[in-house]
Amino acid sequence: MFQTFNWFDVLFLLKAAGWTVLLTIVAFVGGSLLGGIIAVMRVSALAPLRVAAIAYIQVLQGIPLLMQLFLTYFGLSLFGISVPGFFAAGLALSLHSSAFLSDIWRGCLESIPRAQWEGSAAIGMSRFEQLRYIIVPQAVRVAIPPTVGFIVSMVKNTSLASIIGFVELARAGQIVNDATFQPIKVFGTVALIYFALCIPLSILSRHMERSLARRLNVHRNVELGI
Repeated sequence: MFQTFNWFDVLFLLKAAGWTVLLTIVAFVGGSLLGGIIAVMRVSALAPLRVAAIAYIQVLQGIPLLMQLFLTYFGLSLFGISVPGFFAAGLALSLHSSAFLSDIWRGCLESIPRAQWEGSAAIGMSRFEQLRYIIVPQAVRVAIPPTVGFIVSMVKNTSLASIIGFVELARAGQIVNDATFQPIKVFGTVALIYFALCIPLSILSRHMERSLARRLNVHRNVELGI
């Protein structure tokens, strides 16, 4: 006999949403640390580092996230390493995120006018000093809107972690639906929770894009003497 969808089920879904948020944070932090390194390698003056970074990005972007979850969860077990679902999901999502974040940030680094790279090199700055003092501070402002936009995708991508048994929001919705058999109410609630998680980030991303566009217009007008 099926039970009626009630507030206890809603609380269960909200608790699972907390795991979704935590998994997103883990994926973003891990992806940012690795993605930042790959992005710097991608714009390195050393060809081997650039080739290695390109290969890393192409491989991880070319493998579906679902397959990466399978490989992380079941692949490690082949070496006698048993990992919990949260760890496997966090690792797979971090690797997946690092490939896309590194590509986003590489584009932001390369968007800085070449004259600034050449000017800083002309005054004797090393490549590291160029990035630290000249390029990265400017690229960060350009990178914020697309990065926030990617976080929205990360929130939704966590739903794939249910395939390896990790109980996040999407998996919790399946569990509740199996107990109540009221898919419209259950998955409608799940959709609303995802919306509540994603819409503030989407609004923030659009606000940052408009703010950045206004700031760039002001700088351009100042340079042109308007």
